[in-house]
Amino acid sequence: MNENILSEIQNVIDSRKGQNPDTSYVAQLLHKGGDKILKKVIEEAGEVLMASKDNDPAHLIYETADLWFHSMVLLAHHGLRVEDVVSELARRQGLSGLAEKAARTER
Repeated sequence: MNENILSEIQNVIDSRKGQNPDTSYVAQLLHKGGDKILKKVIEEAGEVLMASKDNDPAHLIYETADLWFHSMVLLAHHGLRVEDVVSELARRQGLSGLAEKAARTER
């Protein structure tokens, strides 16, 4: 298993910024802006939910991969990277979920 795959995909996404939207799907999304990217994330999230309801593990994995990918495009749109999310997950590791949630409501 390639442990750096998310970083590698993020590098490809970042490399598509400013490229010709006619030759790259990611460049198309980034060119169209936040609203288009958000619509794709929402669409993919819905497909994850439907795959879960269908109780089809292979389809759920496929749709989750699409959701993660489009979420990474959204991160790139905001100048962020997948490593930022991984760092946040690492920060939360070992914290009680209830304590972490309570800390969020205090912000």
